[in-house]
Amino acid sequence: MTSPAPLSAAEKATDPTIWSARLWGMLITLCIVLFLDGLDVSMIGVALPSIGAELDLSTSTLQWLVSGYVLGYGGLLLLGGRTADLLGRRRVFLIALAVFAVASLLGGLVTSGPLLIATRFVKGLAAAFTAPTGLSIITTNFAEGPARNKALSIYTVFGAGGYSMGLLFGGLMTGVGWRWTFLLPVPIALAALAAAYVLVPKDDGVAEGGHDILGALLSSAGMLLLVYTVVSAPEAGWVSARTIGSFALVVALFAAFVAVEKRVRYPLIRLGILRKATLVRASLAIIALAGSYFSWQFVVTIYLQDSLGWSPLRLAMALLPVGVLVVASVFFSDRLVDRFGTGPVIAVTLAVMTVGYLLFLRLDTAPSYPAMLLPAILLIGIGWVGFPAINIQATAGIDDEEQGLAAGVLQTAMQVGAAIVLAVTTAVVTSGDAVDTSAEGMLETFRPGLEFVTGVAAVGAVVALAAVLPRIRRQRRREPELELVG
Repeated sequence: MTSPAPLSAAEKATDPTIWSARLWGMLITLCIVLFLDGLDVSMIGVALPSIGAELDLSTSTLQWLVSGYVLGYGGLLLLGGRTADLLGRRRVFLIALAVFAVASLLGGLVTSGPLLIATRFVKGLAAAFTAPTGLSIITTNFAEGPARNKALSIYTVFGAGGYSMGLLFGGLMTGVGWRWTFLLPVPIALAALAAAYVLVPKDDGVAEGGHDILGALLSSAGMLLLVYTVVSAPEAGWVSARTIGSFALVVALFAAFVAVEKRVRYPLIRLGILRKATLVRASLAIIALAGSYFSWQFVVTIYLQDSLGWSPLRLAMALLPVGVLVVASVFFSDRLVDRFGTGPVIAVTLAVMTVGYLLFLRLDTAPSYPAMLLPAILLIGIGWVGFPAINIQATAGIDDEEQGLAAGVLQTAMQVGAAIVLAVTTAVVTSGDAVDTSAEGMLETFRPGLEFVTGVAAVGAVVALAAVLPRIRRQRRREPELELVG
């Protein structure tokens, strides 16, 4: 079978109402791969208690099943997009998707905790190449304007839908056996691989340019060591020589990364872009949003299943409203941004999310779902309504040639920030090993973690509000002046 030829200018989508069957097939294939990324993130969360019970993994080890994926993803995300430009998008996409499928298969077969974590890290690495490559395939085959906007809207819906369906599938698959949460993506990924081979047009890499391999290695090593240090600090001691030395090495690695980025010809990230206030605010907001939620879900999943005896399916159905809100936000969040702007939308949704976490602190050993859990879960889910606004804010005021870099920085902040917040949450929870393993005793063990998560969301809301309030005051001052002029 020969590789498909590149699309001609006439074949590329310019009209959102007239797309060829090949273009539709290519778009749906890319959407399915993004769907798998979202599916994988949420599906594994529901299965964590079952995995821990069968493989005898501690809470601090279990968090690496989440952190391993997001660190692999976030650590090489910027390098993934650059590699696709250099070597060709189709080639990189196919190789990365094949690696994802193999890692999923191995994850469903291994019987060792460290090996399982390794497969998660490899899957994250693969996603770090498929995600930016899939997006660039869309932007290069759908003309800027209505056609590309329609394609990206469909693409976003699939990503959000993958996360939502992951909760449901996670409950169903874990009920059969947690290994099926790893095996389920395998046939889907293989089918997408075959379709991509046929439908994604061949392209050539750029004639000039280079990689920043050293920068990628330094940043990834620094992030991995930081998470490991935070997670292991309660056991080793926060002021022990090992912990202090490890933190010092983390600082040295990041300092070396900054030095490399300033001198290398093709840097992983142009450091000057971090002076953009909108990008910095969006990155802080996404850390507060994703970091608090993934950590909250981690703690709640373990407590409700291990301590209160909830089934995986019951837990998945309980959290499903969050997934529904994630999908729903795709259809109306742009209108909120058009009317109020990105800043107010982000500030309000993070504030509402914080209220949801505060309500959840009322958790007891016999929680009523309609009266206690559901209101808190719905408010927490509203935080994700601000997610599209964060993406828009991150790229506002950025030059066209650096739009991809800004998006990559935001995604990296989301993945790495979530891993770090989860690591701290785990450290807070495990710092005081509970002697009382009753539901009451475990609740007291987990409560500090829930309080920390609430604090993370609250800080994000305060930062977002602090950026919005001065502009609101200036606008109110101008209104009387406009009335006088009128």
